[in-house]
Amino acid sequence: MIVLNDTHDPNLKSWVTSSNITGSDFPIQNLPFGVYEKGKNKERPCGCVAIGDQIVTLSDCLAKGLLTGKAKKAAEAGAGPTLNPLMALGSGYWSDLRRQLSILLRVGGAKTELQELLVPMSGVEMCLPAAIGDYTDFYSSINHATNVGSLFRPDNPLLPNYKHIPIAYHGRSSSIRISGTPSKRPFGQLKAPDAEFPVLDACKRLDYETELGVFIGPGNKLGETIHLEDAADHIFGFCILNDWSARDIQAWEYQPLGPFIAKNFATTISPWIITMEAMAPYRQKMFQRPDGDPKPLDYLTSVVHEETGGLDINLEVAISTPQMQKNRDTPHVIGSPIFCDMYWSVFQMLTHHASGGCDFRPGDFFGSGTISGAKKNQLGSLLEVTLGGKEAIEFPNGETRTFLEDGDEVVMRAWCHKDGAARIGFGECRSVILPASGSKSK
Repeated sequence: MIVLNDTHDPNLKSWVTSSNITGSDFPIQNLPFGVYEKGKNKERPCGCVAIGDQIVTLSDCLAKGLLTGKAKKAAEAGAGPTLNPLMALGSGYWSDLRRQLSILLRVGGAKTELQELLVPMSGVEMCLPAAIGDYTDFYSSINHATNVGSLFRPDNPLLPNYKHIPIAYHGRSSSIRISGTPSKRPFGQLKAPDAEFPVLDACKRLDYETELGVFIGPGNKLGETIHLEDAADHIFGFCILNDWSARDIQAWEYQPLGPFIAKNFATTISPWIITMEAMAPYRQKMFQRPDGDPKPLDYLTSVVHEETGGLDINLEVAISTPQMQKNRDTPHVIGSPIFCDMYWSVFQMLTHHASGGCDFRPGDFFGSGTISGAKKNQLGSLLEVTLGGKEAIEFPNGETRTFLEDGDEVVMRAWCHKDGAARIGFGECRSVILPASGSKSK
């Protein structure tokens, strides 16, 4: 059930004036959580909230005695170097903390107590917001699955199970890095179609994948399941995710067990977690399956879910080449995917993931899979945009790309907006490609 409250009021304004600017990602209706390193000497990382272009540290709110009850306990749990303890508390605590922070930051709130303690976002170093224990990546966009499948199986792009089950693979949590961290081109086994044997070499077909990241809150015990109607209570919030992919390595290794080296070298996420509650105005009907498609099995569908399981999120992915960076050109937008076209919802993904008794812990993480819309300008990967490298992209300055080159920077953004609700954003997820380093096979 979706509950809107006074924190969602689109007319709310903050005494932090930068949050009231049209187009701000972090108005008072958002209040996402993150972790940053405080001080010039990189003191102990601490939990915080974004408001406009400023940061409010939870420990400062506690030191001023501004929080009470569940909100105080939640702030104490979230004030440390990771948000895992806050994630573990559950939606009642998250909601109380978010509401009291909203009251403090509204016009007429705690300006006197907090204004001098605000930290400008510019110049601070953001950290991973949680200690991520496990990471799973789904494959939930039917547009993406069809586009990719068509490159390899033109007559039968979707495998028989796709419309019955949310497909996923187990990713590598150790290589997840925060936005701004460079990503190194990987080495791996490559095998040309006409070659007898593979060789070890640097990836030649490096790609991005535009995804939504999902952080788990309270978990479940091993052997227990998560009901579809309860899934939202197990989700703390969302971020942008770039699932880097080495397409040539992947092509050789993925059968029969799926992605491995082609995916585990780097994953980049945005630093701010947009809470489940902040997304309430943007819950909507699920993607309408075409006539003739099978209905999901009972554990993956309900009347409530069909009305509220969708998320209305807009995304954008752009590339800035080294020449563009030198000239200070605006990154060139390659695709503008929309999340509302996803075949499987984040709630179905979580419910299915736990359906066999898999246990989740606070701070566990999963990705939606590449988000692609039905139109050419809504694609979420270069593999789709360039038809597997057959059609190059041309940039305004005359440069071209089929896949990413060293020095290219990929910039992803996401936001939600509609009439009757305040626009909220996710910030940026960016990373520049570094050359591969290591030994080639002789």
